[in-house]
Amino acid sequence: MRHLISIDDLGDDDLRHIVDRGVLFAAGPRVPERPLDGQVVGVYFRRTSTRTRTAFSSGALRLGAHLVTFGPDDLQLNTGETTEDTGRVFARMLDVLVARTADDPAEMRGWADQERMAVVNAMSRDEHPTQALADLVTLRRHFPRIEGLRILYVGEGNNTATALALALARFPGVELELRTPPGFGLPADLLRRAEKQAESVGASVVERHTMDDPPTGVDVVYTTRWQTTGTAKADPGWRKVFAPFQVTAELWEGSPHARFMHDLPAHRGEEVTADVLDGPASIAFDQAAGKLYGAMAVLEWCRS
Repeated sequence: MRHLISIDDLGDDDLRHIVDRGVLFAAGPRVPERPLDGQVVGVYFRRTSTRTRTAFSSGALRLGAHLVTFGPDDLQLNTGETTEDTGRVFARMLDVLVARTADDPAEMRGWADQERMAVVNAMSRDEHPTQALADLVTLRRHFPRIEGLRILYVGEGNNTATALALALARFPGVELELRTPPGFGLPADLLRRAEKQAESVGASVVERHTMDDPPTGVDVVYTTRWQTTGTAKADPGWRKVFAPFQVTAELWEGSPHARFMHDLPAHRGEEVTADVLDGPASIAFDQAAGKLYGAMAVLEWCRS
C-alpha cells in the first residue's frame, strides 16, 4: 500500500515503473490480469473533472476493482465533520481513495496517515501529479525516449506546470523551459526543487517571464488553460498580462517538428489558437487518453 500525493513521493524506479506500465496498458485494450480484483476504490472530487475522474473510474473497473464515487455535496464534511474523522472512516472502508480538492495538499497527507488505504492526489492546489504521469506516458508513446527531450511550456505556472517540472527533472538531458507571465510563475520553492533535481541528473529547468526570443528546435510545445480549476486571479487585468503567452502557429517556425500538448480542457482563441490545437502537430487528445493508462498504472502501483 503506497500513496501518491506528490511526484516527489516516487523514487526514480517507481516513476519509471509507472510510466512503463502506462505504456504497456496503452498497447492493448484488455488487461489480462485483474490486480485490484475485490478491492474498493473511492473517487472523491470536490472540483469539476472530465478526464481525471473518468480515467480513474474506468481504470479501476478495468483492473477489477469495485467503485464508490462521491461528489462535493455528498459527505458529512458539509455538516461540520472534520477531514481527519472523514479520513479515518474512509480508511476502514476503502482500499484506495482518489481525491481532487484543489486545496492544500496537507489534507490528503492527513488522510494518508494510516496503514490501510492508499491515497492518490488527483489534483490539489499546488500539484497535479497524475497529470504529469499521463504526460510522461504520452511522451514515451510518441518519442523513442524521454531523456534528452527539449520541451517548451507556455502559460501559467500552475499545478500542472509544477508537476511537469518535478517529473521531467528526473530524466537526464531533458531541457524544460517555462515561459510564464510575470506574477504568475511557478511557486518559488517548487521551482527550486525542480531546478535542484534537474541539476543532479544533468537536466535543466529554466523559467522566464517573457515570450521574447522563444527557444527553437524544441520537441514539444505545451500549454494549459488560463483559468485553472478551482482558482481565481486577483489581478483584474490578468488577461492583458497573459495575451503575449498565447500559443500560435508562429512558434512552429523555429520548431517545425514539435508536437503540441495540452492537458485540456482547452479554450480556443485564449491560451491556444484553434489551428494549433486541431492541427497535425497536436497530440492533445492522445494525451487525454494517456490519463486512463497513467491512472491504471498508479492504481496498480498503489496496491502492489
